[in-house]
Amino acid sequence: MYLKTHKRKKDGKVNEYYSIVEKRKVTGGNYVQKTVLYLGEISGSQKKSWNKSIKVLNEKNEPGHKTLFALHGDNDICHDVDAIALRLSEMKLQRPRAFGDCWLGCEIWDRLGLDTFWSKRIDTDKSPVAYLKVLKLLAVNRLIKPGSEFYVHHHWFDQSAMDFLLDCDFQVAEKNRLYRCLDRILPYKDELCQYLKKQWETMFKLEYDVLLYDLTSTYFEGLCKRNPKAKFGRSKDKRNDCRQVLIALVVTPEGFPVNYEVLAGNTGEKSTLLDLMAKIEKMYGKARRVWLMDRGIPTEKSLKVLRQSGIDYLVGTPRKLLNEFQRELLVQDWQQINESVCVKYFEKEGECYVLALSKSRMAKERAIRKRKLRDYLSGLAKL
Repeated sequence: MYLKTHKRKKDGKVNEYYSIVEKRKVTGGNYVQKTVLYLGEISGSQKKSWNKSIKVLNEKNEPGHKTLFALHGDNDICHDVDAIALRLSEMKLQRPRAFGDCWLGCEIWDRLGLDTFWSKRIDTDKSPVAYLKVLKLLAVNRLIKPGSEFYVHHHWFDQSAMDFLLDCDFQVAEKNRLYRCLDRILPYKDELCQYLKKQWETMFKLEYDVLLYDLTSTYFEGLCKRNPKAKFGRSKDKRNDCRQVLIALVVTPEGFPVNYEVLAGNTGEKSTLLDLMAKIEKMYGKARRVWLMDRGIPTEKSLKVLRQSGIDYLVGTPRKLLNEFQRELLVQDWQQINESVCVKYFEKEGECYVLALSKSRMAKERAIRKRKLRDYLSGLAKL
């Protein structure tokens, strides 16, 4: 470890900042740096103190040979040639690492055949580490303990057995290499979706006659000057002070994603449906599918286009229309679908309307009301 100086020029003045950096030797005689502690601005006396502390730490971490067998002259020498004398009181557990979950993540990766898919696309002969291994590291981290690339570099890699499973040292978790890997895979997003769809059809016998479509948002701290899609918009996270992007996702009822799109944060949800449907048809061909979505996504204009195109859909009806359909619903009998759901349905002007009564949904809404009521009573008790 050593004290590293960072110089930044601001308003014509050069400022110096310091951090403690660990230098690790990797294969090929190269070194990878890992920031252990960021110190910021420090005085001259503090700099001397940190240098002394680092010197002491480096002396303690020097490698040395340890004796496993008892030395001559010890009172507890083991005379049995097939035995080894150990001092249990002096044994220590150092650098424990998680293995089982990492092995399972790598096994899923291998079963999906992602090594074959990515090795042809992102690896080059010039890179000292195969980007395929870097991507595998990131994917397994997302599966087990999702975190940022910096978190993988700074904490998670050392706490896992990924170095053993990938047959690679700390070089695979070098900070800048993790970020560059994401830039390499972006152009192959649609190809990956098509490849995974074929794999899931073979492995799980999935059918794609029913697709669920929804949107969510995620926000960023900062100005995001280099992100053209980061815009102010209607925030589902209640963070109207932050720029955001919209994520449109198409999944099967089992939860397997078919495709996704990252849209500008100020995009209206109602304007996204037809474009994404056209893309799905272009990627996977036309088929008789049923699209499920929230009532806030389609407009009456887009629904008209779907009807003219012969596309089936199921969408929530605006509550104001219930009064218009009250007479038709009253004359209908309830039909039991399963133990917890019964429905009424009728057809009108080429549309089929379904009123569903769900016991589990009723229990959920009742629990929500009770929880709010408990919060209100707790607040009144405090007053």
